[in-house]
Amino acid sequence: MLQEFGAVKIGKKLVGDGQPCYVIAEIGINHNGNLDIAKRLISVAVAAGCDAVKFQKRTIDVVYSAEELARPRESPFGATNGDLKEALEFDADDFAEIDAYCKAVNIPWFASCWDEGSVDLIAEFDVPCFKVASASLTDDHLLRHTRSKGKPIILSTGMSTYQEIDHAIDVLGKKDLVVMHSCSTYPAYYEELNLRAIPTMKERYKLPIGYSGHETGIASSVAAAVLGACSVERHVTLDRSMWGSDQAASLEPNGITRLIRDIRLVEQSMGDGVKRVYERELPIIKKLRRVGAGVS
Repeated sequence: MLQEFGAVKIGKKLVGDGQPCYVIAEIGINHNGNLDIAKRLISVAVAAGCDAVKFQKRTIDVVYSAEELARPRESPFGATNGDLKEALEFDADDFAEIDAYCKAVNIPWFASCWDEGSVDLIAEFDVPCFKVASASLTDDHLLRHTRSKGKPIILSTGMSTYQEIDHAIDVLGKKDLVVMHSCSTYPAYYEELNLRAIPTMKERYKLPIGYSGHETGIASSVAAAVLGACSVERHVTLDRSMWGSDQAASLEPNGITRLIRDIRLVEQSMGDGVKRVYERELPIIKKLRRVGAGVS
């Protein structure tokens, strides 16, 4: 049996072994720069029973080079990659509105911040934790700046080796840290998910280990919870046919609702591991067992 490790307090909830799976609805950039869509996605997460919603924040001219921003890329927002990136970013006023809306519907929110300025902006809202995206795992300066805010950190590990993860954990320290197993393909093929890495990482790091999934279905995310993932994060969308690079790897409202339903049913089903005869089985014994049969 796997050893259990301490839980991390994120907002009002404990995340870790022995606690209900902490389910995060990753809104990310699926709002397409539209606050109304963002609010609708927050409402989807609330209705489904998610524990939190997550956004992304970047300072465009810090994260991307001028050459990358000038690269031709057709989108509903213009003809360059820069047009797209700028259109997808919420500013401080937008996040103030998101913060107020999340408080009104009683769901925590936080963000993965891709640069130090974005960390500072999101920190103004007293979020319960910070997320470090897989793409930022090797950015020591960003890791240290994020840790300086004194909040719990959720670290995703897609496209990362054990050596890179080891180093990131050394930089961050293990205090108030949740590590997420992940594969950074969108959408991910099932043969790429490698869910058995979850118990392996629990033993290696002696930390709460979660799962950030980018596959199209829900069964593998439920399986992650069965294998010990203390948290499951999935992208959500109103409709997979909407424009956007992450929409195809996201769950629609019915999908995220079924995911949480199934995770909660699995949690109820796990039990304590002690084999017993339940009281409701007693009349079945009388009905089905052969009269006079003994144990040989």
